[in-house]
Amino acid sequence: MVPPRTLTLSTFLLQIALFVHASFVLPPPSSLPKPDDYSRPQRSNCHQSPVHLPLYRRTRPRMKGSRSRAARELVPMMGAIGLGDVQDVTYNVLVQMGGSDLPLVLDTGSADLWVLSTDCISPNASATAPPTCNASAPIYSPTTFQPTGLNATLLYGDSLTGTHAIGPIGFDAAGIAQLSASNQYFAAVPQGGTNTSILQTGSSGIFGLGFPINSIIWNQILSSRFPTSKRTLSARAPTDFATRHFPDLSFLRNSSNLKRGARSRASSLPTVSDVLDTFIPYGPLVPRLGLTAPIAAVTLQRDTVQVGGNAGMLSLGALPPAVRADNMTWVPLRAYTPAEGGLPAPTDSPHEVYPMAWEVPVDDVFFDGHKLPRSNLSAPNITLSALIDTGSSYIRGPQDVVEAMSNVLGGQTYPCAHSHNLTFQIGGVLFPVDPRDFGSQAYEDSTEDCVPSVVATDPPANNGSGFLYSWNLGDPFLKGVLAAFYYGNLTYPSQDSPRMGFLSTVPPDAGEQLGAAVSSASASLLATSDPAPSGTPSAAVTDAQGVPQARPSIVSGDTSSGATAAPSLDVALWHASACAVWTALWMV
Repeated sequence: MVPPRTLTLSTFLLQIALFVHASFVLPPPSSLPKPDDYSRPQRSNCHQSPVHLPLYRRTRPRMKGSRSRAARELVPMMGAIGLGDVQDVTYNVLVQMGGSDLPLVLDTGSADLWVLSTDCISPNASATAPPTCNASAPIYSPTTFQPTGLNATLLYGDSLTGTHAIGPIGFDAAGIAQLSASNQYFAAVPQGGTNTSILQTGSSGIFGLGFPINSIIWNQILSSRFPTSKRTLSARAPTDFATRHFPDLSFLRNSSNLKRGARSRASSLPTVSDVLDTFIPYGPLVPRLGLTAPIAAVTLQRDTVQVGGNAGMLSLGALPPAVRADNMTWVPLRAYTPAEGGLPAPTDSPHEVYPMAWEVPVDDVFFDGHKLPRSNLSAPNITLSALIDTGSSYIRGPQDVVEAMSNVLGGQTYPCAHSHNLTFQIGGVLFPVDPRDFGSQAYEDSTEDCVPSVVATDPPANNGSGFLYSWNLGDPFLKGVLAAFYYGNLTYPSQDSPRMGFLSTVPPDAGEQLGAAVSSASASLLATSDPAPSGTPSAAVTDAQGVPQARPSIVSGDTSSGATAAPSLDVALWHASACAVWTALWMV
């Protein structure tokens, strides 16, 4: 054995390479794209090509120059950053906008980026009573804001809980987790321009992780580029703020269907290819970061009932280092055909269908061991699916199914110490909601009664004018999983299909831990908050599946969870080791 002090640099790098190689492994071909898919450019931008870190391939992308130059140019782009948590109601992350570090709500249910600005308006302001704006969180100073002359009206929620934010669209430099993009389009919403409660939760805006098609800002910019197109999206610029946003793509033409005589009359209308060319320059932030792999992974910490669970973290470009992709359950996203309101296929790939959102198929839903009936409020031809939504503090489902759950509970409340099991079967695997996250305290001065964190939502649309999902799986579900959001190839999804991966982290004794937490509480269950950190949590503990933990999930005398100590790994070491492996393999 070589003494530690005599290790050479090459030996050290080899150990790092072996560590990363063992930590990042490819799942079976049915779970993630084939190795050849990773070398396929996304349009013409090599740095946007979906190249996955595990590097089991030996094929090389079509790049000019020597092999060493290719190795230099394809430096892995990845990062990770911790999440803030306001009593499990809102999870936020620090995003750099211009010269400001802003805590923004992490929202996989939407696709737009907006921030509160120092500008101030008030609907009740007058000459004698000027508007007063006292932001309690950091806000964006628009000194470097480049306005476009366009405005965005951003809609959230559903007909029961609709909220909005309205502000000018412009661009500025943006960054997150030491990754950055220039000329990022977003909305600078003046104080008073939103009825959301983000300021009350210490946030300064919303950071949407969705697809360009579902971005209102992208739609507005596209409309401005083709001003004579008959857009219904901008025409319905909402006065009805309780309307779930769904993009209108009916204005698109497909050049293969144009007659020669009609081409001149329709020349001002965009083709599908025109639209695809706008995804990267005008779309959401994450796909513009040039990530090593087109993936974002999210774990949410628990700050109520029993603090701990998963470490709150957003990983970009790779899974957390100790998590194996082949241990996860991977499922495709729902793709929307043109008849369902989706994007038509381009002429050079006529069979393409595109996802709208992070919407996954659901096999069945179970409550306390019994399969719940399918809703009678949606058409029988609509398959069951769910939106995966970090921006929602509830689980939302069909009204009649939620009422059936209430009947099982025996009313609107239930004893807090009683463990209930709400489980979603996805990809043939059962994913339970942790009993500690199923409900919340009903009354401030008593831990006797709780209310379920499950509420009713709108039924799916069936006429091409709305989303088709029946369930919205928000934070109560996501606190019990590691969720991976794989964008794939945005423009040609058949080449690298978008999908989601799930890994359940609910311990087998979660019900017992709930009972212990309730019995040890006095008048109120535990609730705390964590501000959004500027760096990555250094996880000293992972669970048996490699998921970083906020703190050991083992209660006194219990070792059943399989939690294991692991070396602290910060993002700098993670990035450095990945770069070493990447360069070494490309130089072979």
